[in-house]
Amino acid sequence: MTAARPDPGPDSAAPPLPEWRISDAPVDYAQAVAEMEARAAAIRAGEAQELVWLLEHPPLFTAGTSARDADLLDDLGLPVHRTGRGGQFTYHGPGQRVAYVMLDLDRRGRDLRRYVSNLESWIIDTLARFNVTGERRPGRVGIWVDRSRDLGPGREDKIAAIGVRVRRWVTYHGIALNVDPDLGRFAGIVPCGISEPGLGVTSLADLGIPVSMPEVDAALRASFTRGFCPAVP
Repeated sequence: MTAARPDPGPDSAAPPLPEWRISDAPVDYAQAVAEMEARAAAIRAGEAQELVWLLEHPPLFTAGTSARDADLLDDLGLPVHRTGRGGQFTYHGPGQRVAYVMLDLDRRGRDLRRYVSNLESWIIDTLARFNVTGERRPGRVGIWVDRSRDLGPGREDKIAAIGVRVRRWVTYHGIALNVDPDLGRFAGIVPCGISEPGLGVTSLADLGIPVSMPEVDAALRASFTRGFCPAVP
């Protein structure tokens, strides 16, 4: 029997950067999940490097482990995938940068709250590179943008979603940042189960910031290094 690796704790030296992969063509959702599960198992077995995989999906909805059937308002003729990640319903499609993150938390500290906080900080730092202020909100998963100046008092829009799964202390699934997707597709669901008045969904393009996907990818990589691997120059 192989002995369990000790929890290195938060004060251990930071692990090196993971491998980065970018898929140029949209990736089928079921294929992506199968590849993530295989890679996570290989990381757990010590047979593969950690991985951050940047991609887009064809238009589809996904339902996490907490999804309520009533929150699928209209499938709009799109596939609906039931998936093992945390969270509720969300939309994926072209113009949205999905980042699937496969990290070994045995090497990074067995702290799921800290891991999710690091994902949040990663998105916030990435948005800051485009002069967008992303914010956390208690009780609401994901990253939000205050739109009260443009759209009226109390208006806040979600710009990035987070949904994770951890198996034997290896993470997979991850984040979805709205760069320039078809925001109309979100009308088919109650995004992440949040239906309060004044809350919506936005994107960098909707905020008047036209950036290319390679620019977003470069910002994600630079911000990831600072948040997850601070010892790496």
